[in-house]
Amino acid sequence: MNSKLNVAIMAGGNSSEAGISLRGAAQIASWLDPERFNVFTILVKGCEWVLKLPDNSEISVDKNDFSVMNHGEKIKFDFALIAIHGTPGENGLLQGYFEMMNIPYNTGGVMNAALTFNKYYCKQLVKETGVCLANDFLLHRNQTVDISAIVKKLRLPIFVKPNESGSSYGVSKVMEEKELQVAIDKAFSEDDSIILEEFISGREMTCGVLKTSQQKIILPVTEIISETEFFDYEAKYLSKSKEITPAHITEQLKDRIQALSSAIYDRLQCHGVVRIDYIVNHDKVYFLEINTVPGMSEASIIPQQVRAAGSNMRDFLSMIIDEALNRHATRR
Repeated sequence: MNSKLNVAIMAGGNSSEAGISLRGAAQIASWLDPERFNVFTILVKGCEWVLKLPDNSEISVDKNDFSVMNHGEKIKFDFALIAIHGTPGENGLLQGYFEMMNIPYNTGGVMNAALTFNKYYCKQLVKETGVCLANDFLLHRNQTVDISAIVKKLRLPIFVKPNESGSSYGVSKVMEEKELQVAIDKAFSEDDSIILEEFISGREMTCGVLKTSQQKIILPVTEIISETEFFDYEAKYLSKSKEITPAHITEQLKDRIQALSSAIYDRLQCHGVVRIDYIVNHDKVYFLEINTVPGMSEASIIPQQVRAAGSNMRDFLSMIIDEALNRHATRR
């Protein structure tokens, strides 16, 4: 009798980050313990879900019971490891499906995913943790835009971002008022609502968190030093940034960032591993955003932090899966 768990890594997705997700999924598959898990990769694109086989052939997934038929054998997946950035992996859609199917998965729930994916609403929720927040302006598609009023409120430079997107697609740093409309249009190409934020100068820091019923793991802080104008796609994925783990910061600042990260994790009711990004401006720590499905490719920050903490990704992923299984079992 096969006692291994059938783990489905959910990869791809419908956003501009599908390729990044696929790279991360391949890395995750190589890390998962083969003694404990049968690992499968499921490619998601819209309503098309297919199991990718080693020979590159594909089998359609039966979403009625989250299974496939392979050479007359039915394979049912016991666990979903969501590795999709953007929709539907980070915004609650996949989480809703797995909740309905009663299948355990590695991230926070539907509400956690939906709220953390919305940058504007997420900022409102983390206020009470004491973290600093940049002034902002929310715009919806087809809303009348008063460029002068925005510039007067936020002052240049201004960051323009899709409100519900990730990985820096559609993000611009606007230096002159005449550039703002172009940046707004670019952000609207990614999302129906966008957020404009005042520019906060300072050092960019990020911290990973994983909490289980047994332990609280606040990972070492990483400083991101970007060669580009900000930590954009090229900086993240094309080696145009330097990431220092652990960051060269005072013990006091490290403790503050880790304490804020722990408080934000709890406030947003997170599960699994998340990564929280900050700007440190003199004695103030500003919240940027939270990544509830952080990157897991060879260039990603969480694996760096796990190594710096003296652990390894095989054990770390096993811990995430075990915690999700225990949480699922106690709810049934």
